Amino acid sequence: MARREFLTRLSQIAALPFLAAGVMQTQTQTQPSKKSLKIMMKSAWGSDDPTKAAFPFSHGLALSEAGHDVRIFLLGEAVSLMRKAVANSVTPVGWPPIVESLTKLAARKVPIYACGACSRARGVTEEDLANFAAKFGNPTIFVSLVEWADHVITE
Repeated sequence: MARREFLTRLSQIAALPFLAAGVMQTQTQTQPSKKSLKIMMKSAWGSDDPTKAAFPFSHGLALSEAGHDVRIFLLGEAVSLMRKAVANSVTPVGWPPIVESLTKLAARKVPIYACGACSRARGVTEEDLANFAAKFGNPTIFVSLVEWADHVITE
């Protein structure tokens, strides 16, 4: 009798992984699809702090790869990162050189804007921006990006 009871319980325990897999699959099928976020990132960190300078690019890339809609606005010292020579030479601690993230962002068509006044003051040209499909920005564009990111979608 005890042996039969043991075997019955053993067969029930052995079936648990299969039952759990079925429950997980059902939950996955019934969960609503993940909502895509609109994210605007702003940075003024430049080559003097490579790790902080990399944040908008590495995080923006990760967010884009996760399916979110990302825009990046650079000002101050961050605009100098649009020069290919600078982007090639800036390597954050523990991450690949900034140029790698910038190249991937450009391939994903993530819009990058560099403050026009900040760029002119630092000698960053339109040709520099073209390396990463970036454009000059201004306060009006900055405001429009904030409004774009803050827009609430009602469904």
